[in-house]
Amino acid sequence: MQTLNLPSYEFRIKKEEGKSYIFDGVRKRYVLLTPEEWVRQHFIRYLVHEKKYPESLMAVEKQIILNGKQFRFDLLVYRRNGEPLLIAEFKAPGVKISQDTFDQVVRYNMALKVERVVVSNGMQHFVCEIDYEVNSYKFLKEVPAF
Repeated sequence: MQTLNLPSYEFRIKKEEGKSYIFDGVRKRYVLLTPEEWVRQHFIRYLVHEKKYPESLMAVEKQIILNGKQFRFDLLVYRRNGEPLLIAEFKAPGVKISQDTFDQVVRYNMALKVERVVVSNGMQHFVCEIDYEVNSYKFLKEVPAF
């Protein structure tokens, strides 16, 4: 798999019937190793090891319903009190991050009202902090520590 613009980590990877699978510590199971999954697993490790986000407060690829439609977010991190804190949308390294990517994660956030929004393709990372009191947002240089 491609080297990403994130720290390097050790992963448990297995092959079955010609396909590679990576162990997801959040979901506690092996999942198909796609380029997008490679980015997701690196970013999860980055959040856990570098930024001290508890893995136990993470949800991966869960479904939410907005205006009667079903959507699936890539990663949601909760506060210790159970409120959503951070939502992340991941793309494969070869996929350019576009306005559509931001629109997608902002749509999900309409229901969740998180403080932090992350969009990454493993090479570029965008982090926004949202202030609902003054209805504004700002881009950050990196993800704040938990």
